[in-house]
Amino acid sequence: MLRWIRQQLGFDPPHQSDTRTVYVANRFPEHGHYIPQRFADNRIISSKYTIWNFVPKNLFEQFRRIANFYFLVIFLVQLMIDTPTSPVTSGLPLFFVITVTAIKQGYEDWLRHKADNEVNGAPVFVVRSGSLVQTRSKNIRVGDIVRVAKDETFPADLALLSSDRGDGTCHITTASLDGETNLKTHYSVAETAVCQSVSQLESLQAVVECQQPEADLYRFVGRITVTQHGEEIVRPLGPENLLLRGARLKNTKEIFGVAVYTGMESKMALNYKCKSQKRSAVEKSMNTFLIIYLGILLFEAILSTILKYAWQAEDKWDEPFYNQKTEQERNSSPILKFISDFLAFLVLYNFIIPISLYVTVEMQKFLGSFFIGWDLDLYHEESDQKAQVNTSDLNEELGQVEYVFTDKTGTLTENEMHFRECSINGTKYREVNGKLVPEGMTDDSPDGSTPHLIGEELLFLKAVSLCHTVQISYDQPDCPVGGGDPFSHANGFSSNHMEYYASSPDEKALVEATKRIGVAFTRSSGDTMEIKTFGKSEKYKLLHVLEFDSDRRRMSVILQTPSGGQVLFTKGAESAILPFTTSGEIEKTRLHVDEFALKGLRTLVVACRHFSPEEYIDVDRHLNAARTALQQREERLQEAFSYIERDLHLLGATGVEDKLQDKVQETIEALRLAGIKVWVLTGDKHETAVSVSLSCGHFHRTMNILELLQQRSDNECAEQLRRLARRIKEDHVIQHGLVVDGASLSLALREHEKLFMEVCKNCSAVLCCRMAPLQKAKVVRLFKTSPEKPITLAIGDGANDVSMIQEAHVGIGIMGKEGRQAVRNSDYAIARFKFLAKLLLVHGHFYYIRIATLVQYFFYKNVCFITPQFLYQFFCLFSQQTLYDSVYLTLYNICFTSLPILVYSLFEQLVHPHVLQNKPGLYRDISKNSLLSFRTFLYWTLLGFCHAFIFFFGSYILMGEDTTLMGNGQMFGNWTFGTLVFTVMVITVTLKLALETHFWTWMNHFVTWGSIAFYFIFSLFYGGIIWPFLHTQDMYFVFVHLLSSGSAWFAIIIIIITCLFPDVVKKIFYRHLQPTGTQKSQSLSAPQAQALSCVESLCCYQHGQSGCSRLASLLEQMTGQCQASTNHCHASSRSNRSWSDPENSYSNDRSILTLSPIEATHC
Repeated sequence: MLRWIRQQLGFDPPHQSDTRTVYVANRFPEHGHYIPQRFADNRIISSKYTIWNFVPKNLFEQFRRIANFYFLVIFLVQLMIDTPTSPVTSGLPLFFVITVTAIKQGYEDWLRHKADNEVNGAPVFVVRSGSLVQTRSKNIRVGDIVRVAKDETFPADLALLSSDRGDGTCHITTASLDGETNLKTHYSVAETAVCQSVSQLESLQAVVECQQPEADLYRFVGRITVTQHGEEIVRPLGPENLLLRGARLKNTKEIFGVAVYTGMESKMALNYKCKSQKRSAVEKSMNTFLIIYLGILLFEAILSTILKYAWQAEDKWDEPFYNQKTEQERNSSPILKFISDFLAFLVLYNFIIPISLYVTVEMQKFLGSFFIGWDLDLYHEESDQKAQVNTSDLNEELGQVEYVFTDKTGTLTENEMHFRECSINGTKYREVNGKLVPEGMTDDSPDGSTPHLIGEELLFLKAVSLCHTVQISYDQPDCPVGGGDPFSHANGFSSNHMEYYASSPDEKALVEATKRIGVAFTRSSGDTMEIKTFGKSEKYKLLHVLEFDSDRRRMSVILQTPSGGQVLFTKGAESAILPFTTSGEIEKTRLHVDEFALKGLRTLVVACRHFSPEEYIDVDRHLNAARTALQQREERLQEAFSYIERDLHLLGATGVEDKLQDKVQETIEALRLAGIKVWVLTGDKHETAVSVSLSCGHFHRTMNILELLQQRSDNECAEQLRRLARRIKEDHVIQHGLVVDGASLSLALREHEKLFMEVCKNCSAVLCCRMAPLQKAKVVRLFKTSPEKPITLAIGDGANDVSMIQEAHVGIGIMGKEGRQAVRNSDYAIARFKFLAKLLLVHGHFYYIRIATLVQYFFYKNVCFITPQFLYQFFCLFSQQTLYDSVYLTLYNICFTSLPILVYSLFEQLVHPHVLQNKPGLYRDISKNSLLSFRTFLYWTLLGFCHAFIFFFGSYILMGEDTTLMGNGQMFGNWTFGTLVFTVMVITVTLKLALETHFWTWMNHFVTWGSIAFYFIFSLFYGGIIWPFLHTQDMYFVFVHLLSSGSAWFAIIIIIITCLFPDVVKKIFYRHLQPTGTQKSQSLSAPQAQALSCVESLCCYQHGQSGCSRLASLLEQMTGQCQASTNHCHASSRSNRSWSDPENSYSNDRSILTLSPIEATHC
């Protein structure tokens, strides 16, 4: 029970030992003293609170906010001493704010608990008591034998015991862990591989000893001891024997494994960052402003206390005849009296700190977040998924992003490869309807005819269909008649039921392409590979596989042909094959490869070498000697491979397209124009990552690509970084891109952070490949904590992206094909990468300007509210008399001025959304928290003080000389004076917000004019009736008397105009002399914005000077703002082409980056 409580509170003690002993099937030793080790259960926890720590943890987080803590202190002061106002005035708003915030955060965490329960409650099968028992995932214990079926994910980290295959192997994909979609083969030891039934597993006596949990996905050190016939057999265990939680079983009917790491100790969970409360830059600015206002409050309270005692130094003011002191007051301590008076003034002025600011911000964020889910432009019809908000606290942060860190696989791409073109013997071919057609020709052969592929073409297709490590699955049922591949029968075979599984997505695409063309890989068993060439079966004997590695960048197979000869087929990168070729169309193929690359295709070059019997004997001897060497085996294998893969005959090259998600290139370009730097962080291979970066526009073809790869020591890494820094300084014109791999990154971050940061900041785009999940988080943290402290955003779709998503200021999950871990742990979730542009450029822009104005306006209206109270003390001998009635004090922020700013902060749009979509550069106007800069804060504060002085002294001038303002000759009293100041203040601060509003809806009109009307109606009822439940009613008929005076009405109008007229003049002055980009765009309505895009597209694409100038002059007359000269169009052609080109648009697209054809026709 104690341990459970410690777990709930987060104090579970660490493991005492460096290793753990796992008894398979929890068969503990029967003899001797055995103390079982304690392991974590199999629950995954992504939530922040539990039922036990919610109250203390939530209260701690809320009282970190300065305003909340301050009002708690004020409330306690009001309880302890006699103060001018009741403790209810501070305690009730504080309780309301704390409760509303707690309910909101508790609801969001309940949603996380709900998602966790779905994962933890998933059904699994375990072997217990000699039978297969179904239980929930959370009930798996370390030592349980778990059965996993095909296409299921592993519920814990399992050591593989056996599979349905005789050799005990299985195939898995780890896309949700490291982003790689290729198949990986895992193995069981021979002694457990034979245990394929529940009864055999139940009788298995085995013990696994392994290291304690660690985050490294690629490291596992352990051993298994199997007891057979009284003899103990010890076998080593490595990463190839461990099946990681989150990975998926493929091409294998079922496996059995023993759980070694469970729950939060699994490698997937250890790669999650521990959750911390994310706080936006706006909230940090609010805390800074509150500290300044707290300083103003303390200054006013101290000054008032000092002036009170200075004034009372005279006897006539110290104890006037109408206010004699009691004996206790005369004998009280002067110090205690001073402190008591200081605290009383503190309570009197405490409303300068706006506690309702926080609750208004919370409501604005919570209600505003619904707009993201309601936005149809962020809805994906194919998957029926809409955008979702997991944390509404960061809405405004979407408008401040400076760096985007994105995953590649499943985020930028669809995880789909398609064969597009190839080059055979110097001739380019493309696939048309399942046939290879030479360049420049059309497919005019009748359907069903066999293409005439002979000689080199046929040898090339055979090489592609045999040089690979593809696995075949026959588990799929036969397709119905008329289904499947429509060209398979035409090419002489029917293999629709086959499914290929490959170690590389390129290999799978190529083998599927050769099958469509007519050369199909149909069977692989042991050392035999079988293909069908247009219906004719051919069997090849697999003699050797020369595996792919990143140094050679190629792979080869040595086969025995049906005729008895030996041949080597090899494929790889252009730079890894062409230098070793001696025959074939080398130069033509090199040109074709360059053409394929320019199209963004992934290229591979294919070659062969025929061996004589004597040559093969020599090759076989070299390979066997290298593979059986006990020392320097890797080096000797490299030498053997180099010896074999030479004197090659070039057959051709292939071009495969890695299908990008829709509008990825346009989205990345839009983010660039908005001033956002994009980094790609992927666990994929270097070549694959670079190819995708080029095809998606992350790297440009004209960009100088720098590399920091395969660094093996700190010194070597530092020297390479210095070389890169020199290259960047020497060349000031060319844009640079940087490619870094995971190993080099670890060295760079260890001791050379500053140098690495310097290189990265001078690069336009950075690509990090072979990244472990925690390395992604380290890169994000490196930029978060840099001196500039930029706002970072991380976006990904797999469990390998969770750490990065949690580390960044804003984390976005993609609802992709790799599970829901990223979505569950993200702040926002979207269905496609292209939606990121609208999320930032439109929603981020709107949220930021709304919240920034809300914060500044709140401080402004509270300065207006409390400063007259401070000035009034100079006229009442600092007696702590309140200027306003207590009901007005309570309702000012709750009723009279709260709704207009809340509605403003929900609906305000400085610029039309279409303009923001077409002009990403407007995002720069709000970057670096510009609307909450100290200069802007100072302007609003000084404006509040100026208006407060005008409110107070304007009313004082009207009434200061005991002027009679009533028709019956009566004069106003102090409550009437305070009510006059309050009336002017409520109207002025409401109209000030009306001046700031650009986007008027019926709701804005309703709450703006309704708030003023409500104040008048409430005051008439409050002061016009004697309420029996009130002890005193100082305001009885005060408001009626005030409104019955014509002079009072005149004063109200004059004071309001005096306050707001200079503000109107300032706005006009700045708007015409120093307009920002946002202000220039405000006059464009949606049709005008579209027309402007059309004008620019005419100028830029047709170069029609007369047409452009005529339309431009027409638009100038319409808007008074547009200056669409030919020079302007040419200057901006590069930035506008991707937004306005009608050829790139789609009629059904509601996305942000193009105009639809319907819109274009309006132009």
